[in-house]
Amino acid sequence: QVQPVESGGGLVQPGGSLRLSCAASGNIFSIYIMGWYRQAPGKQRELVATIGSSGGTYYDDSVKGRFTISRDNAKNTVYLQMNSLKPEDTAVYYCNARRVSTGTVYTYWGQGTQVTVSS
Repeated sequence: QVQPVESGGGLVQPGGSLRLSCAASGNIFSIYIMGWYRQAPGKQRELVATIGSSGGTYYDDSVKGRFTISRDNAKNTVYLQMNSLKPEDTAVYYCNARRVSTGTVYTYWGQGTQVTVSS
C-alpha cells in the first residue's frame, strides 16, 4: 500500500511554470504506475500523464510538449513539470498510484493540490 501526498501547487501567470511533487509512502513504490489527474470546477477528473515502473510515459494531447512527468524511485517521488501554463490548466491536480496483482487493481489517491493560472 502507498499513500500519495502532493505538493507544489500555487498561483502562476499564463506562460509560467510550476513543478508538482508527489511523495508516496511504502516500500514497493517502484512497481506502481504513477499518474497525475486534474479536475477543474464543474468538470470530471481527467488523466494528465502517467509513468510506468520502467519509465514509459503517456500524456494527454492537451499537455503534450508542455508537461513532463518523471519519477525517482529512490525517493518514492513522482514529479510533474508544467511549462507554458494556460488558464485552462487551472484545476486541482491529483496524484494516483496504481498496480494490478492477480487480477485485482490497487489504486490510491492523494488529497490534491490546487493549480491556478491567472494574470
